[in-house]
Amino acid sequence: MTSRGQRPSAPVRVVWSDDMLAYDFGHGHPMTSERLELTIRLAEQLGLLDGPDVELVDAPPASDDLLRTVHEAAYVAAVREASEHGTPDPQRGLGTSDDPVFPSMHEAAARVVTGTVDAALAVWEDRAEHAVNLTGGLHHAMPGAASGFCVYNDAAVAIRALLAAGATRVAYVDVDAHHGDGVQAVFWDDPRVLTISVHESGHALFPGTGFAREIGGADAMGSAVNVALPAGTDDTGWLRAIEAVVPAVVREFAPDVLVTQHGCDSHLMDPLTHLRVSVDGQRAAATLLHDLAHDVADGRWVALGGGGYAVLDVVPRSWAHLVGVATHRPVDPERDVPQAWRELVRDRYGRLGPARMTDGRPLRLRPWSSGYDPGDDVDRAIRATRAAVFPCWGLDPDLD
Repeated sequence: MTSRGQRPSAPVRVVWSDDMLAYDFGHGHPMTSERLELTIRLAEQLGLLDGPDVELVDAPPASDDLLRTVHEAAYVAAVREASEHGTPDPQRGLGTSDDPVFPSMHEAAARVVTGTVDAALAVWEDRAEHAVNLTGGLHHAMPGAASGFCVYNDAAVAIRALLAAGATRVAYVDVDAHHGDGVQAVFWDDPRVLTISVHESGHALFPGTGFAREIGGADAMGSAVNVALPAGTDDTGWLRAIEAVVPAVVREFAPDVLVTQHGCDSHLMDPLTHLRVSVDGQRAAATLLHDLAHDVADGRWVALGGGGYAVLDVVPRSWAHLVGVATHRPVDPERDVPQAWRELVRDRYGRLGPARMTDGRPLRLRPWSSGYDPGDDVDRAIRATRAAVFPCWGLDPDLD
């Protein structure tokens, strides 16, 4: 490895091929692969994938040995059985309404894992400056069960691969509207991995976990960080929560690599959640996390997709912005959405897609340093997290 501050120039890796579209639970299911295809087509139209400084890479299915670094052997076998013979196994989450069985499910899910693992190792080995796998971020999958549209937990497998490759500390930051429960569970008692999740409160939303009091196991107190936000939290509150918690803890942890999950279901148009974040707010969060990776991890940054179910109006724009940030080609929010992409949407779905890359909602930032308001639900949620976790890191909940 090169020393901090002396990384060689390397391209940005984007995991993609049309084979990744196979991870699809079928017509009518929220986890349609159409959202991924539309995102890639928009990124192409915006010129974000052109040139020698961006490397587009395919991903073959992961081996069972790699999957078993996180998942139980019996579960991997059950996924194979379901995939090959259509055999449901509801006790392992297979064949439920959230995770219906579909042909080649094992291969499709295992391909996502390879994409994230290869992306992470490319960043670790300085073969890529940053890496993006929009098909990844399947953060609900547990070692022995599918959950919440997630069959294999690509983020957890990638973090295990980084540790095996020599990384001593890996930080995982999840800004999906749903709690990143699967990644937290895998590393609950591992002090080498910091998991931070900023999400809608489990009192209102699946999976019903991720409260401030969840701070890690006995051997890793403070390694799990959760900000559970009230329904209706908008850009101002959401970005305030991220800014008030994430940078301070990540800097104190001093990771070798930063892995982030960018589920865009925090958007006000998402049909499954109750937050009120805009595409502009999501772009600001991606920029903050990109800059944080440069500050604390020599730019070693792996950005993943995740949730997001407003297929036409939100996901493509939000994740195109993420690709733009990662490839150092940030998209001007005021830019018009390319007409060719809008016509593609019209031809397929009978209406034009959104006209601009912004939602037109000016961001009103309210940093934590502006003062704590005990009458504000968002501030109380932030304060609960800081009070629970900051002392574990020697940080003052009221000052840092």
